[in-house]
Amino acid sequence: MIHFVRVFAYVLLFIFSVILMALCAVRLHYTLHLSPSDPLNGGVRFYDHIVVELLVTSILTMFWSIFIARTIHGRHEHRRMNTFTAELVGLFILFLLWLIGAAVATHTSNPPDVDVLWGNLSSCWVYSTCRILTTLLAFAWLGWLLVLALFVMSLLFAIANKAFHDPMHGRWDRRATNYGGDHSMRNIVR
Repeated sequence: MIHFVRVFAYVLLFIFSVILMALCAVRLHYTLHLSPSDPLNGGVRFYDHIVVELLVTSILTMFWSIFIARTIHGRHEHRRMNTFTAELVGLFILFLLWLIGAAVATHTSNPPDVDVLWGNLSSCWVYSTCRILTTLLAFAWLGWLLVLALFVMSLLFAIANKAFHDPMHGRWDRRATNYGGDHSMRNIVR
């Protein structure tokens, strides 16, 4: 049952990443194609560095989600790349990327600072660009939360089953697997 939950969570993470990627692309298109009469930044074209970071994070997460969901569902086994340790390392890197992106984006929209780039997003929802930034911020935090949940779920499963060096699909027969336990016992049927 846990395997289906993990695959579902990775599919959901993929969907969140696609949505975040689209929102980042819309924001970048808007800021890189400002008309001279646009009041934002005096009509001078620019881009938000944190939006680029979130765009790269969402693209990396899309590829990672496909790879892991396919590995878990298809029960693929390769010695180092398909272990729980590899999954946890990848999830930790994504955790940091999502956290940095969401935190900096939140700081960018938090009004007390003088150097605020986006301003108070709750006061400008009548504008579509503000709604896009608000949605971008929401999906950045949702993605981070889902990566955290996946990390905790995989870590707890690996700890409970002492499976850090076992296949990340988590469904194995130690005697029939390609690289688990004693190789002399492989494929022995009782």
